[in-house]
Amino acid sequence: MKDKVNILGVWVDMVNIPRAVDKIMQFFNDDGLHKVYTPNSEIIMAAYKDDNFRDILNDAELLTADGIGVVYASKILGKPITERAAGYDILCEILERIKGTSRSVFLFGGKPGVAETAEEKLKERYPGIVIAGTRNGYFKPEEEEDIVSQINSSGAELLLVCLGAPKQELWINKYKDKLNVKVAMGVGGSLDVFAGTALRAPDFYCKHGLEWFYRLMKQPSRAGRMLALPKFGFTVLFKGRKYKQED
Repeated sequence: MKDKVNILGVWVDMVNIPRAVDKIMQFFNDDGLHKVYTPNSEIIMAAYKDDNFRDILNDAELLTADGIGVVYASKILGKPITERAAGYDILCEILERIKGTSRSVFLFGGKPGVAETAEEKLKERYPGIVIAGTRNGYFKPEEEEDIVSQINSSGAELLLVCLGAPKQELWINKYKDKLNVKVAMGVGGSLDVFAGTALRAPDFYCKHGLEWFYRLMKQPSRAGRMLALPKFGFTVLFKGRKYKQED
């Protein structure tokens, strides 16, 4: 796997945003479902502790580095990823490319009303974009088969699953053999950002790998979660090199 870096058992693709977008656009022309996940350091730490979750991530057709910690880890391990490829940024480029075409999108996730608001905002931002359907992220287990049927009957080629990690990855994996879409992406809180119910960090923070710091300033209650960042760094430093970089 010369084009991947093994970070604590998770094989992350060494792609920047344009390359990731190119790969996803090619997926639309291929047969079958293609899974796209965008792990940050917190998600990789969760996979490090959970073999099943790790295997689910590694089963994806594309894994991108959504977090500056993952980029730094790749450099420590001697296979540097050139830049952070966040799911939101990749998604924006995908939507830009498919607007005005017949390729359609299904929005799945968020609180009731968020997906519908996101649909309205996306149609304003990307004129000609086709939204095949929406579904909020609040459901009971017995409703999941109906959700799959709703997605399939919509004819969408791109499914955005915004349930938060690891729930979104687990859900996609659970129904990977039943979904008829070409691409299923786990993109966390992207619908909230599109809908305007959540704000993304300003460009300065994103470009300098300080999005985590911006979130911490806005939500001091996240301090406990932020402890996962140094823990991830120390784990990569002391245990990361035991993982083979070629498979």
